[in-house]
Amino acid sequence: METVENNDQSPRMWGEKPYRSLDWQLRKNFGEKVYKLALNGGMTCPNRDGKIGTGGCIFCSAGGSGDFAADKRLSVTEQIRTQKEALREKKPARKYIAYFQAYTNTYAPVDYLEKIFMEAMDDEEVVVLSVATRPDCLPEEILDLLERLNKIKPVWVELGLQTMHEDTAKFIRRGYSLKCFEHAVSELRKRGVEVIVHVILGLPGEDGKRILQTVEYLNNMDIQGIKLQLLHILEGTDLGKLYQAGSVPVMTMEEYIDTVIECLEHLSPQITVHRLTGDGPKDILLAPLWSSRKRTVLNMIHSRMKERGSFQGKQILWEES
Repeated sequence: METVENNDQSPRMWGEKPYRSLDWQLRKNFGEKVYKLALNGGMTCPNRDGKIGTGGCIFCSAGGSGDFAADKRLSVTEQIRTQKEALREKKPARKYIAYFQAYTNTYAPVDYLEKIFMEAMDDEEVVVLSVATRPDCLPEEILDLLERLNKIKPVWVELGLQTMHEDTAKFIRRGYSLKCFEHAVSELRKRGVEVIVHVILGLPGEDGKRILQTVEYLNNMDIQGIKLQLLHILEGTDLGKLYQAGSVPVMTMEEYIDTVIECLEHLSPQITVHRLTGDGPKDILLAPLWSSRKRTVLNMIHSRMKERGSFQGKQILWEES
């Protein structure tokens, strides 16, 4: 655990936060702030095109988790340029993560993937390639491609596990088994590729105990990062229809903050926290509406953790002592 003790014997924060944040990790690795460029490789998803299903996961919008990604009609080079320009209007950015976000970003022929990934990595200011995909879309030839690219610049693969519980996975129509996820993590790590896992908090039927079981399960996996994501209920999704029919409860802000803190206290200090919340597209967000106040939610998490003397891995350290 990369912390030191301060005068009152409580763990010092990673930078200014009581958890290993992505910003802290990137500053440590690259010496400065690194910004993310959300890209669109023009792919779809086997859970939409009929290979596995046609409706996608029940919470997935038409944008396929890429609602904030760049315009797929542009080349990767043009997407990067436009995203940089938008960022530089607000922030003095010099280093970037090329994040292929929309839909399933290894669901294409390997030659095409090599072309677009190399196009992104050829940009001198791109320091990391990050690829969001599904565990069941990582055949050997694509794993080998990722291994080759990882020797040029760091490559991260983001996998949307959401939950370790198979009954919940079936309800949300995830479309692959826990065994498939474990195989994908193992194969990526054999090739030296870093793995970031997405977990959704507030899924129907998931109480605090089941959520912590997913966190503790991931502590025992060889993963390097985690995204804790609030369940957003979006208009036009099957989950949205269930919510409008009154059959899906949603977390209050207080419940979410408490759940996040519990997750962090049970999370291995070696795992980098890439996200603690998120903001769904405001024009289609049905609930919870408080989630659009992302900065407020983050500030409250940080404030509450400070009040409680809370930090990442706290419960693990207590159990070991």
